[in-house]
Amino acid sequence: MKLQILHTNDLHSHFENFSRAATLINQYRDDHTLLLDAGDFADFKSIELQGTKGEAAIELLGCVGYDALTIGNNEMFNGIDTLEHMATISTIPFISNNLLRKDKTKVNGVVSSAIIIKKGLRILITGSSPDLSDFNDGLGVHIQSYKKAIAEELKRNQGKYDLCIVLNHIGTVADTELAEEMSGIDIIISSHDHQLYPEAKIINGTIINSAGYYGEYIGILELDVTDDNVELLHSATLSTSTSEMDERIISILKTNKEKAVEVLSKPLYAIHHPLWHDIIEENPITNLIADGLKDMLNCDLGLINSGIVNAGAFNFLSNKKLIEICPSPLNPTSFEIKGKDIKIAIEQSLDAQVCLADGRGPGFRGKYSGRLHVSGAKILHDGKRIIDMYIGDQLVEDETWYTVASSDYLQRGSGYPSLANNRNEKYLPEEIRDVIRLYAYRPEFIERAVLNRWRVRSEIPLPGFVGAEAARP
Repeated sequence: MKLQILHTNDLHSHFENFSRAATLINQYRDDHTLLLDAGDFADFKSIELQGTKGEAAIELLGCVGYDALTIGNNEMFNGIDTLEHMATISTIPFISNNLLRKDKTKVNGVVSSAIIIKKGLRILITGSSPDLSDFNDGLGVHIQSYKKAIAEELKRNQGKYDLCIVLNHIGTVADTELAEEMSGIDIIISSHDHQLYPEAKIINGTIINSAGYYGEYIGILELDVTDDNVELLHSATLSTSTSEMDERIISILKTNKEKAVEVLSKPLYAIHHPLWHDIIEENPITNLIADGLKDMLNCDLGLINSGIVNAGAFNFLSNKKLIEICPSPLNPTSFEIKGKDIKIAIEQSLDAQVCLADGRGPGFRGKYSGRLHVSGAKILHDGKRIIDMYIGDQLVEDETWYTVASSDYLQRGSGYPSLANNRNEKYLPEEIRDVIRLYAYRPEFIERAVLNRWRVRSEIPLPGFVGAEAARP
């Protein structure tokens, strides 16, 4: 029989594009169509998702008529409780064959596979979630081997299906290896590394397709399935750019945004001193994050880039403002690093072009990398070079190892490559926006945030510059 598969992946809550994708999906859908998503549909940078505990995503998927989806890393980023809530209220199967809770018990609502019948054709759908290694504990999850989990699903369902589809949020390179190594998989819808295939690939008899990211494309596979063969008749990835926006999607988003704004806009507390922001200049909101990280992780140095936030905080703080100010789902992270690698990064931060470089990287939702801000340190420079840097009241030594409280973004060397030369990294489950929430109501941290840590040599030194805070002139 003929079967058409339409698929999306890595939407990351780009819902305007999704509204166009919905129109295109409806144009191509027929009675022989299976509609699938391969993960990272729900990115909690979205106010609509944050304010509804993910329910807006379920409503959108249901409106378009998805048959199944697999769980990507972004579905986990708002915590295991939110994921469970989404999975349990969804009528669309939330699939992951290798995702468990941290204590290795089942995640409520999540299934390891599903069998969907289309015109009498029994279709086994399974899929795997990515192993985020050191982040797993913070997210409250345990990730098993995806290859072993897929093999177990094939064995467990032997004789119960006619066609096997794997929605794999692992990456195209890994899926190529999977197709080469494992028989019995007819189709892999690949995702996670945002690859766009102009047409499907066939590797060792397995059909693989990937539709890019952000809802800019949808994938299409047209198949002829017989008792002993799966023939690929046609494949493509179709641009959504010229499609009209689906009014149903726009309406769902509008309703859920109104709900979310009402929930998230309730003030948490007042802010009595403006925490302004700047990408290049030292500023109090980024200093506050650096101070909070140092305190939270009890390290020698707090270190954070100003690109982590998009704006300042004034008058009061709410959850809505926190999402707008700091949309990146990045985690407080500690690590050890030598003084010479800290100084290389600090000196790079004097270059405005480095600060204004594209900050794109895993988990980053800002625009620019931004200037590095420090806590527990003082920096003396001439505008181009670092002359002296103190941690506490001691000069930073090149070969000495220091403990640093930062983000997983900087720990990976994003924006500042020398910072990747670290060891003994540890991650907290909180996000950087939680650091703002936890410390912006404490007067002593607000007062400290407006005090400069960088000074130009030509400026008249302020008393107590070494080992104490120097006020902004």
